[in-house]
Amino acid sequence: MEAIGKKVGFVLCATLGANGVAWATNGDQMLGVTATQWGMAGASTAAPQDAGTVLTNPAGLATLEFDEFRSDMGFGFLNPPRKANGVDSDSDLYLIPSGALAYRANDKLTFGMGMSGLSGMGVDFDDITPMPGNQNVVTTKQFYKIAPGFGYRINEQWTWGAALNIDYQSLAVDTSTLHLPQNQTFGFGATVGATYQPNDVMRFGLSYISEQDMNEFEWNATDGKYEMDMDAAQQLAFGAAFMPSDDLLIEADIKWIAFSDVLDSIDLSRDGQVVSTFNYGWDDQMVYAIGVQKKVNPKTTVRVGYNYGESPIGPEDVKANIGSLAVTEHHLSLGLTRELAKRLSGSLSYVHAFNNEITSEDGTTTIELEQNVVNLQISYRN
Repeated sequence: MEAIGKKVGFVLCATLGANGVAWATNGDQMLGVTATQWGMAGASTAAPQDAGTVLTNPAGLATLEFDEFRSDMGFGFLNPPRKANGVDSDSDLYLIPSGALAYRANDKLTFGMGMSGLSGMGVDFDDITPMPGNQNVVTTKQFYKIAPGFGYRINEQWTWGAALNIDYQSLAVDTSTLHLPQNQTFGFGATVGATYQPNDVMRFGLSYISEQDMNEFEWNATDGKYEMDMDAAQQLAFGAAFMPSDDLLIEADIKWIAFSDVLDSIDLSRDGQVVSTFNYGWDDQMVYAIGVQKKVNPKTTVRVGYNYGESPIGPEDVKANIGSLAVTEHHLSLGLTRELAKRLSGSLSYVHAFNNEITSEDGTTTIELEQNVVNLQISYRN
């Protein structure tokens, strides 16, 4: 059992750190849900532009400008060139689905529901040093969230809201020594938030997403049943929006993500007995984002943004996260919305996460990543 535990431990330490990150560039968290959020580099806590706010700050539903109903449906593509010890991953294009609906019951109450992939990708390494010789690592991880919720306007200044988080997570790992087939778990959490607008030009937003409590993964293998518990981190976000005119919006957000609660260490059990403890060592992360939105004519709105979050993985933890995708720090975003008809608009965004690499303290192991993300969104409102 000890030998098996060591072998499985190496493989998962070298791969699962990578799989916790996908459709995401702040650790294992994506910058946004919809193209408008991505275009603002994730700065949307105080002044959201679409129904996707039900997933990030449900109080924002009550601030959206529409009469009865709106839908914001879209998808994106993620291109993440990455390396582990100079080895390129062969998989480099992934699909990102997203969508949200909102219904205004009356002047005070707005219901919403959204769905998005929060993480989910994988790696396809043919060989990872420092263990050369057919040491393939092929993995797939997906994490989706469905969030029914509401926003309520208390008065002209205050709104608040809440959403239930229904989570789906799947994972598969295939290596030269370990074959864990695709399996899935479900979990739950909650999101609560508020906005406060003291005057016509300022609005503040606050949101809290609880830790997502996931059921254990279970894999039946020839030598027993393996189990592992992998939850998703809680986070707290604050945003301040400046709206000097109907044509201009500037928002700055700060977000705390508690990675150390869920990705400091994870136990792998077999038949109820712990066989390995994976000390990934992820630190909590502070994320800073600023976005500018400008309406250049009655039908066209443009966006630009910048997002920074220090990698939750440091040199001391590189060897426990070989192949990890969680190291990008600087991000630049561009966005565009064009009115297509009286009630219909299309939005497009592009985000580039600049190349970043981290080398272990002894200089023997390096992980490296950059990302390109394109999102398309179609919005309807009446």
